[in-house]
Amino acid sequence: MKFSVCTSIYKNDRPDFVSVALDSMLVNQSVKPSEIVLVQDGPVPDELQQVLEVYESRYPEVMNVIRLEKNGGLGNALKLGVENAKYDICARMDSDDICLPNRFEKQLAYLETHPECDIVGAQMTEFIDTPENIVGRREVPLSNEEIYEFMKSRCALNHVTVMFRKASVLKVGNYQDWFWNEDYYLWVRMMMAGCKFANIPDVAVNVRSGADQYARRGGKKYFDSEIGIKKLMLKEGLITRYQFIVNYIERFIIQLMLPNSVRGWVFRTFARK
Repeated sequence: MKFSVCTSIYKNDRPDFVSVALDSMLVNQSVKPSEIVLVQDGPVPDELQQVLEVYESRYPEVMNVIRLEKNGGLGNALKLGVENAKYDICARMDSDDICLPNRFEKQLAYLETHPECDIVGAQMTEFIDTPENIVGRREVPLSNEEIYEFMKSRCALNHVTVMFRKASVLKVGNYQDWFWNEDYYLWVRMMMAGCKFANIPDVAVNVRSGADQYARRGGKKYFDSEIGIKKLMLKEGLITRYQFIVNYIERFIIQLMLPNSVRGWVFRTFARK
């Protein structure tokens, strides 16, 4: 099964991290992608541009780099990536994370043996500084029913691990801009369309983390983003009013009232292993 990988970079990405991420897909995989659609989201420094040019030269049949004149945000970049993907199966990957060597092989096998499945994710680990320094593991439910239930309170797919059928994503309007929650917004629209979800029990991606990770998950803008999704779920009957109120209170406390250090402890304690 041929497949595409959709990823993006922007000006703040580190060239060495991008190289590691690309090597994890192009060099260290048991099944390598047929295409990588990489959206350059606005101008980037020369050093980062040089990294892209090296990989374009080294893998001319695989690398499909789309260069945008202005930064349009992750949702827009991924939308373009999916639209320009050549193949019916697409995987997601961030530009600074590391795919485990058999990630694509396992997910392709799942989609091949489960033709009813529209999207399959996986578990992920998080590391700081070096890939061996793993500081957390985010586990998500496996079955479609468990995922639908989990999605009522939190995102049930690790975005950087997913592989999906392009037609299913396009059917619900593709990625769209939604501050820090482009993925959750897409999954909710797929739920509304009755799409089938799954996660495999294996870790697929080792995700680069850092001290500022949880700071970004606070503030009014992030709170409004998540509550906007919950309002949509309430309107469409995916959650009850009681579930909406519980979600509202939890997010108000975590994202608006807690200082960054305490918010980090909450996420590490209750959302990670």
